[in-house]
Amino acid sequence: MTDQIQRFLFDDTNVRGELVTLEQAYAEVLDRHEYPAAVNRLLGELLAAVALLTDTVKLDGTLSIEVRGQGALSLLMAESNPGGELRAIARLAEEAPMPGAETGFRELLGQGQIMITLDPREGHRYQGVVALDHDSLAGCLEAYFTQSEQLPTRLWLAADGQRAGGLLLQRIPDESHNQDSDAWARTVHLADTVKAEELLGLEPLEVLRRLYHEETVRVFEPKALRFGCTCSRERIAGSLLTLGEAELREVLAEHGTIDTQCHFCHSRYVFTEQDIEALLAGADEPPPVLH
Repeated sequence: MTDQIQRFLFDDTNVRGELVTLEQAYAEVLDRHEYPAAVNRLLGELLAAVALLTDTVKLDGTLSIEVRGQGALSLLMAESNPGGELRAIARLAEEAPMPGAETGFRELLGQGQIMITLDPREGHRYQGVVALDHDSLAGCLEAYFTQSEQLPTRLWLAADGQRAGGLLLQRIPDESHNQDSDAWARTVHLADTVKAEELLGLEPLEVLRRLYHEETVRVFEPKALRFGCTCSRERIAGSLLTLGEAELREVLAEHGTIDTQCHFCHSRYVFTEQDIEALLAGADEPPPVLH
């Protein structure tokens, strides 16, 4: 299983962690788009991060990370759900020079912000925002946890265009079972020695063995991850309605139909004049998807 997330904790401490490895899901995201190599790497880091965060917050719903910048890369977005489905997209700034293969995080994005949205199936939607004040995606996400969640959290992310991986450590506030006051500092210090090639090339259990062979680590059953898109005709129809009746009729008058495509998976959705009239009238059942 090349695409998985592995949860673990250190016995008799209040430190827990996760390791994620991605290959097929990452490849499916990149196969649908043509991005420069530097963007591909950052997109892989974001996919690993969104998988780690979704499992960390135990959300019964969708978690998305949206990075908006003012550099060569204007948008980077990834989304995950408890079923282990991942999707992601990037958007280059118009008329910006094509970034080189070694372009770094700060140069790609410049100034901007990260928005992390928790959208539960039941309950209220929550969104946290943090500035791009660090030189890596991991550093910015750590700042989010410090600012919004107030939980000490560290992240190590890596991607090379073929594989993506990540490690997350978190100190939970419950001290009732913590018998090792130095555990957090020690486990973070050891994690700081992890190399990108280890996150990308080794099985999660081997990474844990190399880092923590002197610690008592409890591992749980790994969870499979995969590419999956949450687009649907209903969601696309809802987006179209936000354009307003006048604009929809104008597009129909010019083109005869409204032809849209999901940016994430490239599924095509075609709405005829009859479809749009039904939407505007509040019809409940749109016609089937046209591919």
